[in-house]
Amino acid sequence: MDERREATRIAYDTVAAAYAAALPDLAYEAPLDRAMIAEVVRELPEGASVLDAGCGTGRLLAHLRAERPSLHLVGVDLSEGMLAEASRTVSDVDLVRADLAAMPFEDARFDAVIAWYSVIHTATDGLVDVFRELARVSSSGAAILVAFQVGSGERTVRRAYGRVVELTAHLHAPSDVVSALEGVGLLMQASLVRAPRATEAHSQAVVLARKRVS
Repeated sequence: MDERREATRIAYDTVAAAYAAALPDLAYEAPLDRAMIAEVVRELPEGASVLDAGCGTGRLLAHLRAERPSLHLVGVDLSEGMLAEASRTVSDVDLVRADLAAMPFEDARFDAVIAWYSVIHTATDGLVDVFRELARVSSSGAAILVAFQVGSGERTVRRAYGRVVELTAHLHAPSDVVSALEGVGLLMQASLVRAPRATEAHSQAVVLARKRVS
């Protein structure tokens, strides 16, 4: 694990409890954002397996459990602290600590994968490594949904959720994300880019891709 990734893990361990208190659910997300999640969930059969890649404190997992109780949900995150909060947020899910670029799952395990703002600490030139792994664990025809903040470059966050931390956050151009997804053989399905709300510094994007049917 490289130095920046280790710093990210430590930072999220530090803010985990405060993060869970500040963002207990998906109420902060804009309706357009939630609509993209709903589109993925809508098409899933009963008992489908869904991976929340970078699940944090489990707020998306809790949303999915409430929307579709029959889904088999798995969350993976780099931070033990965030996973501990997730275990308190939602029950009956599998939680695994791992790097998104090297996950301990068999090939083609999941019917859908959602990476909800979990690539914001990955540089643009590292997206292919993450997306290759998301594609590997996705089944034939599976949807892969990626949310991120729009822009270019990086910034260092030294305070978050009332705690002193050190985080490197990356902005991504939608075209770069699409290129990286297509670069690992995924098919582009839809791209949403919306203007920032008053509480947001950047435009937000959600990209839906799909694994080729084999």
